[in-house]
Amino acid sequence: MNDSTDTPKRNHVGRVLVAVLFFQLGLAGLLFWDDIADGLRMPGLSPRAPALDDPIRPGDQTRRFQPDRARPGGIPMPASPLPDRLTLTVVEAGTRVLLEGTIQAGDAERIQKQLSALEPTPEGVFLNSPGGSVRDALVLGRALRQMGMTTALRSGDICYSACPYLLAAGTSRTIPEDASVGVHQHFFGENTLLPTFLAVEDIQRGQGEVMEYLDQMGIDPLVMRHALATPSDEIYLLLPEELESYGFTKKPS
Repeated sequence: MNDSTDTPKRNHVGRVLVAVLFFQLGLAGLLFWDDIADGLRMPGLSPRAPALDDPIRPGDQTRRFQPDRARPGGIPMPASPLPDRLTLTVVEAGTRVLLEGTIQAGDAERIQKQLSALEPTPEGVFLNSPGGSVRDALVLGRALRQMGMTTALRSGDICYSACPYLLAAGTSRTIPEDASVGVHQHFFGENTLLPTFLAVEDIQRGQGEVMEYLDQMGIDPLVMRHALATPSDEIYLLLPEELESYGFTKKPS
């Protein structure tokens, strides 16, 4: 084979590989920027949501949400930081448990084991969580429903991001007026450097799983329209009438 003929082909392949490499690097840069944009967003370029502890009213329900960077005091955020991962505490003479803290990967399996070891089986679960792993919330939520547990928030408690999926699992749900439930966009898996079409496919699959889960739990999946429209650094706080209309404060059929 003539080496002079092969040289242009090798050069062409080399240029293609270099172009692909630059494309992947550009995509990686975009994803990296998306991860850190919350902290580097230039001031004044877009309106910012009010702080979490600002009062809410219909049509004004989106608030800033960065619990890993700053935890404002007072309602609706706790005055002191919540645990870094979901923590189970037995309360009310063993009839209920409190699950509080961030939902981390692996927490579903760990909490299920702790619940299974309790005698007698608790009747219900109190929740106080800023959210976390969606997949763990769905797995643990199914376990709570299978165990026939109720879910509730106490006065001043929060249930944000993935936490409402645990709340939805209750055979009945109690939410005081001064507790707070909120939703927003979230990741469904590891934020790896995937081609765009695969990343979108993963998000769409995750949204489908969540909507199916909510429907099975007796919650109107239309609540997801607020989540999809709210960036991950903000939170949409559900009003009492919305909690009722979407089924959170209604007993599942």
